[in-house]
Amino acid sequence: MISISGIKYQKELETLPYFNKKQAGMLIGKKGKNLDKKLEQLVKIGYLLNFKKGAYTTITFYEKSNKTEFAEYIANTLRLPSYISLEYVLSKENLIPEAVYSITSITIKTSRTFNNFLGSFLYKNIKKDLFLGYQEKRREDKKIYQATKSKALFDFLYLKKLVNVKQELTNDLRINWDNFTKTDLLEFKKYVKISSSKKMENILEVINSYVN
Repeated sequence: MISISGIKYQKELETLPYFNKKQAGMLIGKKGKNLDKKLEQLVKIGYLLNFKKGAYTTITFYEKSNKTEFAEYIANTLRLPSYISLEYVLSKENLIPEAVYSITSITIKTSRTFNNFLGSFLYKNIKKDLFLGYQEKRREDKKIYQATKSKALFDFLYLKKLVNVKQELTNDLRINWDNFTKTDLLEFKKYVKISSSKKMENILEVINSYVN
């Protein structure tokens, strides 16, 4: 541990993956303008890393973390409630060939984008009835919420503007249908029913012909 002057509970601070200004004040032992000045100093020297306004971690915690798992945990934390979905999950599940470097998520709040030292975090809004289809994945002591393969595909297609459904599903989007099973399709159908969307019914009709 690097000793930093002016922090009352440095060891405790360095155990936190994410903390806000209020928590920082309690552990640093300052408040008001003195806290603002100390936070500014700690960010400037690189000891504190800023996720967004008023949200931090320490360089000590970050350097010890698994970077991918940490970024996924932070994706859930920056915008509550949210779960990882869309292109990020489709790429992980080998449903699309492209590597995706931004972490894409679904939220019931307004759409937002955050850029910080971990990368880009994109949040897309969906109606509350469709905020489902995600699983809890434990990474050490952290919980990460991520869409299933079917829900990630549903979210992606539900939010995407499609002009020619058959053409785009067949060629343009380059979806690897070999990695989409009958079980995945049954789950996908459940979300289509909940959505009551004619667009998604048309998409389902096309997908039905691809899944053996």
